[in-house]
Amino acid sequence: MSDLSRIEITGHQLEYLWTRPREGAEPVIVFLHEGLGSTGLWRDFPHRVSERTGLPALVYSRYGYGGSTVLGERRPLEYMHREALEALPELRNKLGLDDVILFGHSDGGSIALIHAGAGTWPVRGLVLEAPHVFVEDITIAGIEDAKVAYETTDLPEKIARHHTHGDKTFWGWNDIWLDPPFRDWNIEEYLPGVTAPTLVIQGEGDEYGSAAQLEAIAAQVSGPAETLLIPDCRHSPHRDQPDAVLDATERFVARVVG
Repeated sequence: MSDLSRIEITGHQLEYLWTRPREGAEPVIVFLHEGLGSTGLWRDFPHRVSERTGLPALVYSRYGYGGSTVLGERRPLEYMHREALEALPELRNKLGLDDVILFGHSDGGSIALIHAGAGTWPVRGLVLEAPHVFVEDITIAGIEDAKVAYETTDLPEKIARHHTHGDKTFWGWNDIWLDPPFRDWNIEEYLPGVTAPTLVIQGEGDEYGSAAQLEAIAAQVSGPAETLLIPDCRHSPHRDQPDAVLDATERFVARVVG
């Protein structure tokens, strides 16, 4: 993996890496990780996407994840809005990311939709894996199962391998999703503002969401939308079915870059 760099964004130190240096004004694929993800947890996938598409990719750990600044407070209900409307714009500004394709997984997909749907910052395209636009019963059940697993299995040790403070990372994610007011969280208001081409990917066996998420996005975004529901696949398509995701992403990027 490429060497990690650090940058201050919204008062926090974030780790990030490039899959290769950007050449001139070429588009950049920005990877936005899941609710328990990090730069390292993408493993070699961003590099594989970069090789297949011919574009550089920027991968970073948000505040509270990976080797970035450890979470210092309870996450607010609007934590994904803050990432989409404050942190990501500052990161783009500081790194000169004027032409981007956003590749978001789970929370990262929701952040990508809010960012693009706000209509303030240009986005060339979106590749979304298992994004959420509203909270379903299956979502809550999956997060409750994760809580039990964290309390009864070796999951804490596994999480701690990828984050400076595994406990704070896990509970920061788990607590807010299980907070009763969060049941009403909904970002569908941003979907009509998404004018860029969008590819939405989900596993048929996703334990955190149903195909209703894909259907809602495809029906409400203003730009062209393509959906891909992958069999024998759970919440992380790029891990469960990497070739299918790579193939779809390569085709999509070729279309939006031209």
